[in-house]
Amino acid sequence: MATVAPGPDVDVATFFNPQRHAVGEKKDGEFQENLNKRLQCPDCREDPPNLVEEFSSGDMVCGSCGLVLGDRIIDTRSEWRTFANDDQGNDDPSRVGDAMNPLLNGSQLETNIAFGEGMRARELHRAQNRAVSDKATKTLLAAYREISNLCEAISIPKTTQDSAKHIFKLTEDNKLFKGKPQEAVIAGCIFVACRQSKAPRTFREIYSLTKVSKKEIGRTFKALEKFLQSNRDANVNGSFLMVENYEATGTTGAAELCARYCNNLGFKNPHLMEKISKVLAEKSSSLKDLAGRSPLSIAAAAIYMASHLMGDPKTSRDIAAVAGVSDGTIRTAYRHMWPSREDLVEKDWLVPKGTGRMDQLPQN
Repeated sequence: MATVAPGPDVDVATFFNPQRHAVGEKKDGEFQENLNKRLQCPDCREDPPNLVEEFSSGDMVCGSCGLVLGDRIIDTRSEWRTFANDDQGNDDPSRVGDAMNPLLNGSQLETNIAFGEGMRARELHRAQNRAVSDKATKTLLAAYREISNLCEAISIPKTTQDSAKHIFKLTEDNKLFKGKPQEAVIAGCIFVACRQSKAPRTFREIYSLTKVSKKEIGRTFKALEKFLQSNRDANVNGSFLMVENYEATGTTGAAELCARYCNNLGFKNPHLMEKISKVLAEKSSSLKDLAGRSPLSIAAAAIYMASHLMGDPKTSRDIAAVAGVSDGTIRTAYRHMWPSREDLVEKDWLVPKGTGRMDQLPQN
């Protein structure tokens, strides 16, 4: 750092005097900075001077003898420090706070008083909450917390949770469900977000999660789908769900449910079992005897057939606990698949190319 300093014949006290004329001189009414003055230790008189700026104490010190030549030195370096609550070891080089949250309204630059220890801190916290009360933001935050809690209960990914929150914010901004219970709107947002992220959940699963009736979830889903299709231009940059690419989805197929069920059943080779059960479910959907049956029962029967075929059998009761259907329903669907087993099972799955054996399949 370059420092304007007096020469050897200039007194240090005179140099740091605010009324001095050593640094700048007025000539003919014009101010000019004198660059020929240098600060030098009066004891060592080294040239070039060995000076050290100690910003922690604000002193200018001679590096050879330790004489303090100046105080109140201004630190002109970058100030890497943070005021975030989650800072660990002061290693966050951010000075501007958190990034703006696109899921909230406003500039988000307000200051909040934390709920600290002591009566005074609590009184300040309550007073600040009463003074700054944004009802819309509080409603959004409460809904976002509810969505996160519900999604984490059934292991829905974070990206899908953000999509559900974004859909909820769109409905709030457009007053789509004014007067409808918030629980039904949240259930519909989670259902749509799961479908758009290619990880669909059934109406029965959403009902068991939110305790909202399947009929009410269906009504909310239809209204949301119509709204998102007619408002594709409402997307903003950086949003989590690309609304302009929203596509209406049909009924959840049995093949889409097989992957999740296989992962929860603890197979020795879940990827192979998922692949085979998906093919069986797709082929079984075209059987006349299974027409009109629930995709849950078809997916469960396909997994039941694949597990016995590949030598890693699971009972119908185990599969029923995961799929959410009764074991009798699984056995009934499997009995309809049994006569068409030659058409459903591919030759590559069987010995010698594969490890499957047709004689391992039960008759019921």
